[in-house]
Amino acid sequence: MRLEDHAHLDDLVESTILLVEDNEDDILLLERAIRNARLANPLKVVKDGEEAIKYLSGDSAYADRTRYPSPFLILLDLRLPRLSGFEVLAWIRDQPDFGELIIVVLTNSDHVPDVSKARELGANSYLVKPGTFEELVEMVKRIKGRWLLLNKLPEEPVSGEAHPST
Repeated sequence: MRLEDHAHLDDLVESTILLVEDNEDDILLLERAIRNARLANPLKVVKDGEEAIKYLSGDSAYADRTRYPSPFLILLDLRLPRLSGFEVLAWIRDQPDFGELIIVVLTNSDHVPDVSKARELGANSYLVKPGTFEELVEMVKRIKGRWLLLNKLPEEPVSGEAHPST
């Protein structure tokens, strides 16, 4: 591995993940699953759609980018208070500065219209929250392998992803 490859990997490890989730139990489970999957990236959490937009915009308390760095990956629930995950997704994809931002919808819904709408709005991936903690850890490991260790966006879906055709 070349020196510049190490620098890129170091940047990835230091890059922030933003979790947009309102369910406290799901937040705690995801934090634990991220630790178990040995994901070293810093995780920031906001609990509704408006807070997600404030965080991304650097508004209010989120203006301090040392404390609240811009994320490179968002784990986005669809069912959120104030603004839905769909509204957040549409807002993000309407911002030219966030064209490279990776958005993984992580939700309980495998409803085909939800999957289709999320894809149309620009989600990079759509994952249905699994039923067990072990499956959640495996899902986080797949996210880690797909989005954190690759230099480019993969073309084929992650095993376990919901698809409009399924």
